[in-house]
Amino acid sequence: MQEIMNILKALSEETRLRILKLLEHGELCVCDIVAALDMVQPKVSFHLATLKDADFIRDRKQGRWTHYRLDDSDFFRRALLLSILERIPKEALAEDRRRLEAFMKDKPFRDNVVPLSEKKQCAGRC
Repeated sequence: MQEIMNILKALSEETRLRILKLLEHGELCVCDIVAALDMVQPKVSFHLATLKDADFIRDRKQGRWTHYRLDDSDFFRRALLLSILERIPKEALAEDRRRLEAFMKDKPFRDNVVPLSEKKQCAGRC
């Protein structure tokens, strides 16, 4: 019962749905998500932790940065997520995508890692 409650809790908040929709297109660094959502890093990290606790996303560390991607290892979660994400209109999150694309365009390294010497490129949010 607790597992189902965690799943429903994770999917019951708009910010978490926005994050999942962004991750639908591939792995992103926390700083990428922060830029796309135009939110502060602690708030984004809170939502990422909720999604991770519900096993919707996986993370990996690369230096000081954490990258997130959808976890498609569980058929139930994958089917549920697919059903939900396809019902979210693209227009609803167009501004998130625009901010993400602008941020990624200006990012000096395409492997989603900004070296410490270039830290200002991440607006101090990474």
